Amino acid sequence: MKIAIVGLGYVGLPLALQFTRSGVEVLGVDIDPAKIASLSEGKSYIKHIESSAIAAAVKSGSFAATTDFQRIRETEAVIICVPTPLNKNREPDISYIIDTGLNIAPHLQKGTLVVLESTTYPGTTDEDLRAVLERGSGMKAGVDFYLAFSPEREDPGNAQSKVEIIPKVIGGYTPACLERTKAVYGRAIKTLVPVTSCRAAEATKLLENIFRSVNIALVNELKLVYTAMGIDVWEVIHAAKTKPFGFMAFYPGPGLGGHCIPIDPFYLTWKAREYSQHTRFIELAGEINTSMPMYVVNRTAEALNARRKAVNGSRVLVVGLAYKPNVDDERESPSYTLMELLKERGAEVAYYDPYVPVIRPTREHAHWTGTRSVEWNQKTVESFDATIIATNHQAINYQELAAWSSCIVDTRNAMSGIKAKEGQVWKA
Repeated sequence: MKIAIVGLGYVGLPLALQFTRSGVEVLGVDIDPAKIASLSEGKSYIKHIESSAIAAAVKSGSFAATTDFQRIRETEAVIICVPTPLNKNREPDISYIIDTGLNIAPHLQKGTLVVLESTTYPGTTDEDLRAVLERGSGMKAGVDFYLAFSPEREDPGNAQSKVEIIPKVIGGYTPACLERTKAVYGRAIKTLVPVTSCRAAEATKLLENIFRSVNIALVNELKLVYTAMGIDVWEVIHAAKTKPFGFMAFYPGPGLGGHCIPIDPFYLTWKAREYSQHTRFIELAGEINTSMPMYVVNRTAEALNARRKAVNGSRVLVVGLAYKPNVDDERESPSYTLMELLKERGAEVAYYDPYVPVIRPTREHAHWTGTRSVEWNQKTVESFDATIIATNHQAINYQELAAWSSCIVDTRNAMSGIKAKEGQVWKA
């Protein structure tokens, strides 16, 4: 079997490697020539993916990378793993899916399976993508080619999260499409979870991320309430999670980041309006989570005021640009918002992140492009009036931070168990 995977990022590349390990020949397709060049040389551009795994796949002949969509003709299945961001009006942007469909369609062969993995609203696969593929290929989905949706379930940075053992939800456009999808994914994934339609599979992914968004919003709100009461929300969560049933621990933070939780719930909010439905829980959770960076900045102002300093004119170091610990992915990171809010208040802002040495181009924060992480040493850290821990990377020495920084605003409970001076650490 030979398949194509379009989009070789945090979802597509791990999936490609898992298929190669399962004896499937994979053609990786991406529009970024730099990625193709890196992969062809056996080099990884994602921190948690080893270059040795890519080099081995390339050397064995089971993996090749290209920008040429014409080579889709060589494959029996095409899996689409492209971004689905929100536009500037916070509405779904499925242009990457549509553009990929336009590029694939002229090269589709009869009997080819097309699977969309990108998170999106129900109806994208069987309406939007299907229309593009049928128009461009002159064939009919479910008759001449197969069509399905299977949501990605990647958890970057989690060593226990392996593509092979994460159950795979799959929904076909027709029963025959579902059976063909089972045959393809069954080569590489141990457990398949069939559902009745593409829309049910699309809705499953949204539920998973909305569940997380709402519960994170709950603990973020409780953080504000308990802080006002003089109660440590982290202590409360650790105590509550000892209950062996009826409770699942979620943790507060400086806001939501990554390409899933800050974005995906609003795909459903937008689509629900078409059916005159209102998603109040989702919207309220979004309001709470997006307000967290401002709360952190206000706590930083309090911490500086306690030292007779104002935010205006102070030097503030944000520790952690990546949206979660131990990864190099800074997409939608709340650290960007923190830095911008601090800068608006007149602070001089810098960041430190061992995994993001330089800020790459982004659509939302283009003006930070090229900004470099500061060095991690005593002289540098001591030069800042306050340090905000936005991401609790394991690679950071928090005891050194306690020794070097006079004022620490901790949004991740990273300083728990670290010896610090009285009044030095402020939880936010």
